[in-house]
Amino acid sequence: MVNCCGLVTVKNEPVPLKSIVVEVSVQGHVATVSSTLQYENQEQSPLEAIFVFPLPGEAAVCRFSAKIGQTEVVAEVQEKQKAQEQYDDALSSGQQAFLLEESDESPDVFKLSVGSLPPGEKASVSLDYVTELAVQADDGLRLCLPAVLNPRYLPQGSDSGSGGSAQVSSVPAGSVPYSLSLSAHVSSPHPISRVESNCPLDPLNYLNTEKTQATVSLAAGHQFDRDVELLLYYQDTYQPTAIVEAAQASAKPGSLMGDPVVMLSLYPEFPKDVMSSMTSHGEFLFVVDRSGSMECPMHLGSGSQDRIGSARDTLLLLLKSLPMGCYFNIIGFGSSYESFFPKSVEYSQKTMDEALQKVKEMRADLGGTEILQPLKHIYSQPCLPDQPRQLFLFTDGEVGNTKEVLDLVKTNAGSHRCFSFGIGEGASTALISGVAKQARGHAQFITGQDRMQPKVMQSLRFALQPAVVDISVKWNVPKEVSVTPLSPPIRVVFQGQRALLYAQLTGESSGDTEGSVTVKYSLAKQPVENQLSFSLKPTENTGMTVHRLGARTLIQSLEVEEREQDGEKEGVKEKVIELSVQSGVSSAFTAFIAVHKGDGEALHGPLLHRHVPTPMLKLRGCSLTDWDFSSSVLERDMKLSELDEKADQLVCSASKFVVGTKSMSAKNKTEGLLASRVKGFFSKQRACEVLECDEDCDEEDFDSPAPTSKPVRDPLLQLISLQKASGSWVLEAALAEVLVKTEEEVSKPKPAQVDQEVWATVLALVWLYGFKMEAQEEWQFLAMKAVSWIQAQKVASVSECVQAGNTLLGCQVQKDTLGL
Repeated sequence: MVNCCGLVTVKNEPVPLKSIVVEVSVQGHVATVSSTLQYENQEQSPLEAIFVFPLPGEAAVCRFSAKIGQTEVVAEVQEKQKAQEQYDDALSSGQQAFLLEESDESPDVFKLSVGSLPPGEKASVSLDYVTELAVQADDGLRLCLPAVLNPRYLPQGSDSGSGGSAQVSSVPAGSVPYSLSLSAHVSSPHPISRVESNCPLDPLNYLNTEKTQATVSLAAGHQFDRDVELLLYYQDTYQPTAIVEAAQASAKPGSLMGDPVVMLSLYPEFPKDVMSSMTSHGEFLFVVDRSGSMECPMHLGSGSQDRIGSARDTLLLLLKSLPMGCYFNIIGFGSSYESFFPKSVEYSQKTMDEALQKVKEMRADLGGTEILQPLKHIYSQPCLPDQPRQLFLFTDGEVGNTKEVLDLVKTNAGSHRCFSFGIGEGASTALISGVAKQARGHAQFITGQDRMQPKVMQSLRFALQPAVVDISVKWNVPKEVSVTPLSPPIRVVFQGQRALLYAQLTGESSGDTEGSVTVKYSLAKQPVENQLSFSLKPTENTGMTVHRLGARTLIQSLEVEEREQDGEKEGVKEKVIELSVQSGVSSAFTAFIAVHKGDGEALHGPLLHRHVPTPMLKLRGCSLTDWDFSSSVLERDMKLSELDEKADQLVCSASKFVVGTKSMSAKNKTEGLLASRVKGFFSKQRACEVLECDEDCDEEDFDSPAPTSKPVRDPLLQLISLQKASGSWVLEAALAEVLVKTEEEVSKPKPAQVDQEVWATVLALVWLYGFKMEAQEEWQFLAMKAVSWIQAQKVASVSECVQAGNTLLGCQVQKDTLGL
């Protein structure tokens, strides 16, 4: 073991980043996040540090500064190429310079360059960003600080360019050689009920008796093994609001920053009768990531299911919950893609059984993560008449061509809705949130100890329930005042969703000091109207949070327009740059540049170059011993043309380990694991060659991972797997096993005049309501199908069945509770 002083990477290279301090200020549904990064050059030569890090996809970076000694330099926004040239010129002349730029491939990845730090010098870099808080299905508001940046997979032939994600330097999450502290101040018009997190927090501290202000901090010792997630819960969240922010005093009237900006928050409440109504139409397409990284566990800790296994269980739930009369298909994707059926098929017992058999065989064996091609294939298929297309996208979000994917989804947004699911730590917020936003759907993130199934079933409910549509917004202001929308029109809002709209108010009224906005929409074919008043003369606000979020919204719309026109439409890029410079908000075409012009002399000799490592989640099952050749690493690091060369290097390393292993069981296990890992990348013949297998090597060695103890099947999933597409259950040995009874014990209490299938279905419902109420969100739709099926049988003695079922199972479930 090499002894090194100071901060080091796992490769024992010095790292100048010492700590990150984050301060969060939450105001209702939006937040300002301020991060301070402390650097120190502990080497004998000047150096340049590169730090690639993630931010929320919807974030707007709005301030960047650097402090060297007692001197603070505030960065300015410039056109990206000009900023890069100024940075290089500063370094070559011996000046200290700082450059912050957005990745070319994904708007949620940034690269920070800290240049020409003299030996022993310390520097403090601060960056601020503003962001909207996403609403969760339980009405919580989610603030995510992405601490984990997983490598992004770029399709073959993609130009990685000079974007930030091409230069990621990663280490396992627990080995990050710097610390993180976080504190948050929360302020809301409504009382704060509670604050939760996936990381340990210090106790919540209320600052007033109304509980509208509070502070909370991250407990010490964060390991960078997950994104830091705060969930905020307010009372009375359904009240719509209109907030006006005053203009920036130094800005020119008529410009975005020189005029007031209004933020309209729409958060409709859905009546219970609407919540209980479900459609029986639709084409449901389940698009599932089958890349190698899906083989990783869902979370750290013993007994964690792998991501692809959780996806299989989720597909079982989805297939059992679909309504009769709809159409469906399942598409798996990786470096290539595979469809279960050539085109969507009508949902029936036959097609459901066929799909379930293929789900059981589904593995994470399709190589890299290329979403673009399967989406192109889906969009090339004509939509079915009277069957609205609903897309469910499951991925760990590790792609490099995010912007290209979002542009494709936006182009086809009129033909479908998309519900997206980011699986695991480090999933790209830009990708997951972006596809849902562009395609009028809903995004969910499954992190930490979260189970995938409840969140997916929440989204299925959104897909099956009526949504808020036909939304119109009318601004009522004096004739001297004009309103310029900064946001694209809202087309749909689902139950549990909130929509934010921004608009610029230009001009000044001599008389009226108030304006109003009228919002009309349709819910379950019923018209709804809300009217809100707001002040045209708001109090001064130095934060400019609303202005910057409005600017970011407009910038993102213009960036998409520029990419759609492939740069051919004149003036769009220039407008983005002008807006970005004026508002101080980051964009794809600009960067923040700061130069400290001290007494630097021109550099002589090489400038040391250091990549500050970003935490990359490294989970059990994704590595072998001390070297990592997991399928997720293979898929990112090798092209097909390099497979043989990589294979020989890989197996050479493996052989050294195997030969040096004293334990034969360890040796056999390693060879078996290696065999399972090369699956999908080498042919059987090639794998046998590199592993020096026996000639009678069994084909199964390449079709399954190393043997493990058979997991105990969840009885809930067992019961669900037995349900028919119609909603009924059959009286059989497998059902009795779930109920922990013999077949005879289950059959004997059946009322004489009742059909066996009706009896079995009532028993299943009683068991669900009696023993699995905590998981109701997962089985509610298949229970509704079961009730509908029983009612269609016109059974006269339902009450007797329920009573007999309660007696048999030891429950006390009422008939009304079952919906009968």
